[in-house]
Amino acid sequence: MTAAQIRQQFLDFFASKGHHIVPSAPIVLKNDPTLLFTNAGMNQFKDIFLGNKPANWPRVADTQKCLRVSGKHNDLEEVGIDTYHHTMFEMLGNWSFGDYFKADAIAWSWELLTEVYKLPKDRLYVTVFEGDASENLEADTEAFEFWKRHIAEDRILMGNKKDNFWEMGETGPCGPCTEIHVDCRTEAERAAVPGKDLVNNDHPQVIEIWNNVFMQFNRMKDRSLVPLPAKHVDTGMGFERLVRVIQGKQSNYDTDVFMPLIHATEALCGKKYGQTEKTDIAFRVIADHIRAICFTIADGQLPSNTGSGYVIRRILRRAVRYYFSFLDFKQPLLHDLVPKLAEEFRQVFPELAEQLEFVKKVVFEEENSFLRTLESGLGRLETITSSATKTIEGPVAFELYDTYGFPLDLTMLIASEKGFSVDEEGFKTELNKQKDRSRAATKLDMGDWTLLSEQPSGIFIGYTELAADAKVLKYRSISAKGKDQFQIVLDKTPFYAESGGQVGDTGTLYFGSEAIAVTDTRKENDLIVHFTDQLPSNPEAPVKAEVDVTKRQDIARHHSATHLLHAALRQTLGTHVAQKGSLVNADYLRFDFSHFSKVTDEELAAIETIVNQKIRENIPVIIREMPRDAAMELGAMALFGEKYGETVRVVTIDPNYSVELCGGTHIGHTGELGIFKFLSEGAVAAGVRRIEAVTGAKAEAYINEQIAQLKEVKAAVKNPKEPAKAVETLVAEKSALEKQLAALELKAAQQAAAALPQQAVTVNGVQFLGTVVDASSADTVKQYAIALKDLLTAPYLVVLCANAGGKAQVAVLISDDLVKDKGLNAQKIIKEQIAGLIKGGGGGQPTLASAGGQDTSQFGTVIEKVKSIL
Repeated sequence: MTAAQIRQQFLDFFASKGHHIVPSAPIVLKNDPTLLFTNAGMNQFKDIFLGNKPANWPRVADTQKCLRVSGKHNDLEEVGIDTYHHTMFEMLGNWSFGDYFKADAIAWSWELLTEVYKLPKDRLYVTVFEGDASENLEADTEAFEFWKRHIAEDRILMGNKKDNFWEMGETGPCGPCTEIHVDCRTEAERAAVPGKDLVNNDHPQVIEIWNNVFMQFNRMKDRSLVPLPAKHVDTGMGFERLVRVIQGKQSNYDTDVFMPLIHATEALCGKKYGQTEKTDIAFRVIADHIRAICFTIADGQLPSNTGSGYVIRRILRRAVRYYFSFLDFKQPLLHDLVPKLAEEFRQVFPELAEQLEFVKKVVFEEENSFLRTLESGLGRLETITSSATKTIEGPVAFELYDTYGFPLDLTMLIASEKGFSVDEEGFKTELNKQKDRSRAATKLDMGDWTLLSEQPSGIFIGYTELAADAKVLKYRSISAKGKDQFQIVLDKTPFYAESGGQVGDTGTLYFGSEAIAVTDTRKENDLIVHFTDQLPSNPEAPVKAEVDVTKRQDIARHHSATHLLHAALRQTLGTHVAQKGSLVNADYLRFDFSHFSKVTDEELAAIETIVNQKIRENIPVIIREMPRDAAMELGAMALFGEKYGETVRVVTIDPNYSVELCGGTHIGHTGELGIFKFLSEGAVAAGVRRIEAVTGAKAEAYINEQIAQLKEVKAAVKNPKEPAKAVETLVAEKSALEKQLAALELKAAQQAAAALPQQAVTVNGVQFLGTVVDASSADTVKQYAIALKDLLTAPYLVVLCANAGGKAQVAVLISDDLVKDKGLNAQKIIKEQIAGLIKGGGGGQPTLASAGGQDTSQFGTVIEKVKSIL
């Protein structure tokens, strides 16, 4: 049975049990402050479990794309080492929202595994919760009794709170769970040691295959457990493990989920899987990581240096390290696997195939960039290991990890080959410091909700109303980055919550004569929360909720402008253009889109003309709600990475021009935008460009500012008829004068340098010259150093300092023999000993390097520091 057939049988089975089959939510989470990625099938249903929203169907089933790379669930550096952990994986799940409970969930699990998938019953074990006295939790005897109907009692094992009580996080829905384990060992191994002795003991062949969670409680901040409004079933079965068991493989990677990728990698690199442990790990890392990389990019998360983007960049770089180091492949490889991956998943996750060229381009550029960084890191490591000391200090090893992507084991491997050791404890200290900084920057401390009403959480009425009479349903305190605030939930609200790139509304909540400012409005999953700096004296009083109307209108103008811009970009640049991110606020709009080259000035002018023409046409902005399938038939454009419900909101600005799915706020007619004007265009990532623009009064203010600046320029050049030509002439004249001045300074420096050797002193047989010279630029200081090459006799070491227009400039010159025989390095001296002293930075070559900085008071210290090297 193929993996595709196994997946489909799961969905068909639960459809036959009355479950609605729902699509996977995007792997990138956008409205949950507690998570970066979807890490479990239940994430998209969290609000249902908490009672914040009703369920559309009482029973659902799906296969969910998940990503686990940190925290309690996984450690990235372990993936690929074993044969059953992954970063991105599929979680098969069936769900009951206040409908069936333990009896049916257990019976159907057993039926599917033993009657549909035909797994041998004598290889299966189940665990149930044994209770926990410290939490006053009783054993799950109910689940135990239900299991006795299907499996021998000696195969029902009691599990502790760690293994059999599932919790979403520090707070949130939770409950006892029952797990199903399978023993994949040989008959001889099973005869030697009973399988029940190996359950939950990290045996690679006795593994958990399915977890049935019975959601009964909500974990509060004080660790207490409060019963949920209704009891739910939340199950999760690892698809990759299931396929391994059904196909009789000893490793997840030996199944047809991963082998096509492994075979494709073999063809690219010329090596074979199954030859050595090191190369096998590399093949597994690549097969696993390419999935995580591609599906997150397809869902809208580009690699970057922060947040979710940094996680993806780390995963990609780990894959590159492995093929670079262990498959001996020194050029981009991952991008060539993208078509194979897209084809394998076309039927279940078509979003990758639909964005194939874009994803492939992003992966290629990221690989290329990191391969250059990797080469630089190897060069840096070469420099480090050329020194006299035989230990790579912890901070240096951490620099290799943090800056160049070298994990500790790679640094240790290369170091050992050169006879060096690595300060592991020092590295761990630096790593923990970084983790502490990261945790402090992202720490979110939320109090428990104070409930004033049990009714379902509020509805949004802000498409048509900007003020409303409401009441507070609940509120809580929240602390982030040292700032204390409050969150308030209303039964109905006109405030738009940040979503789809549009910022949240601000405004005021009036509790009688008491006014509470709303500083932001956001979503927590589907819950609309209003941020305030204070609570009302009486939260139970009636509320008058009023949105800042002027700000909302400016936001709406910029949001409608993004739709006009998107259509104009596709019309001008091609239909490959797709939105990859946006920011819509009252001051300007930012629009990211897929395109592989700079947008020329002529293209920008054409795009701007199209948008302004549509504004002058004063086209009505028509907004309708309709079934998602009907919207797709209309040709409505949906954004990759967004989760759309069964009913969607369609925004049409001329059915032949722009039809998009959008939940944001808009103006009534395009004429309300007034005028559209570009501010900038540039690259933000591989294959992604960014445009910033303004409309309405903001555009008018921008144009007036530009005209005022032009007037000032014209006045400065005596109001010529052709100011552009006049400025060009001035620039040319300035350039010529600068060249003349540079030539004069060079000549003066060469003449002045002739007198410097007499200041040299001999230190341990080396000529040392350290002095302050007269120079107006960094280039002049370098010219002094270059001139001294012919004036000094090797071996020599020179450090020259200059105050160049209030900026510190330093150059270090070292003779070739000192570099070769003594391991001295001008670049290393500049970076490690001088740059910090002058509060700047620099670089160069081993024989000549320079630095620039802010502090000119440390020249004496700089000279003595360099002299002390001798």
